[in-house]
Amino acid sequence: MLLIGNHPGPPVVVDLCCGSGAVGAAIIREFPDVELHAADIDPAAVQCSRRNIESVGGHVHAGDLFEALPPALRGRVRVLTVNAPYVPTEAIGTMPPEARLYEPVVSLDGGPDGLDFHRRIAAEGIRWLASGGYLLIETSQRQVAGTSEILAAAGFAVRTAHSEELDGTVVVGRLGAERV
Repeated sequence: MLLIGNHPGPPVVVDLCCGSGAVGAAIIREFPDVELHAADIDPAAVQCSRRNIESVGGHVHAGDLFEALPPALRGRVRVLTVNAPYVPTEAIGTMPPEARLYEPVVSLDGGPDGLDFHRRIAAEGIRWLASGGYLLIETSQRQVAGTSEILAAAGFAVRTAHSEELDGTVVVGRLGAERV
């Protein structure tokens, strides 16, 4: 199983930029033996994710990306899921009203090309992942190539997954592996 592997102790999973905690809650419900940690910078998101994640045994942390996580997790994370902001700054005004009017800008704005957070996460994620660990970053179809290049340049073996049903795209990077 992807989450279990051969490492001692419960596998550590981190849901970074967790928002409401939906992804983390789904993971811990499907794999109750994981040690789940989630983090977000937005206080309202942290409060919401605490209700959703702590009630099923996970831990929620407030802060900017990896700075929010306990240092003891460094080098132990088996799966790192990320839904970081990836909308280019200038494109926020063209988003549907339900997103641009009701979502905090901090949860949307990914910088000039939308990939600022992906660069930070790829560079810092290497230090947090265990050998053979996975980094999964949600991105847009338009940005798949850019996100893939960022992860590959950081040392990850990279592949892309897309769900037509969910209209979702994820770039998957694996650390210390020839293939993913």
